[in-house]
Amino acid sequence: MQRLTEHIAAFSNSPLAALTEKTPWALTTNSVSAVRRLLNGISEEFCVSDDVAIHRTTTVEAGALVKGPAIIGPRCFIAAGSLIRGGCWLEENCIIGPGSELKSSFLFAGSKLAHFNFVGDSVVGARVNLEAGSIVANFRNELADPRIRILHAGEIVDTGVDKFGALIGDDCKLGANAVVAPGAIFERGTIIARLTSVDQRPS
Repeated sequence: MQRLTEHIAAFSNSPLAALTEKTPWALTTNSVSAVRRLLNGISEEFCVSDDVAIHRTTTVEAGALVKGPAIIGPRCFIAAGSLIRGGCWLEENCIIGPGSELKSSFLFAGSKLAHFNFVGDSVVGARVNLEAGSIVANFRNELADPRIRILHAGEIVDTGVDKFGALIGDDCKLGANAVVAPGAIFERGTIIARLTSVDQRPS
């Protein structure tokens, strides 16, 4: 099992700590219920409406769309033209840039989708940066059997789910227009070059 705490240092001290023993794909598959549970204990520092909790220090520009359930932490910036949906949790100082979409995902402190990004069904560590146009896909529509299988550290991991994007460790960087195929695991500090295609499915 890929331990979330091995990839994301702050996981065990975060509001998600009770979910530490879950696999990342179990967490993203159940993101809606996980975020709804967190909403039950949300503090008065958040403005809450229609299953969306936004910290009072966060900026959400006109034209951004946030669909609940969602929790957006302190000092985040959600740009015009962005979309957050499917059960998302953002820690502090995160940026969702213009034209970006975040779906069923968890972002830790200081992570950024610069602009025109898609990240689906993923767990993203702290200080991760996605340059413009980089994509983390979440579904293999090119295969008759879309079940997500991953070749990682010489072992084949069968997730048992049809949708999963990536587990991205702290301090990773994805270059502009890089494409990550569904089902990826990146160790802390991994750098993906611009225009790179990454596919960790076993052949």
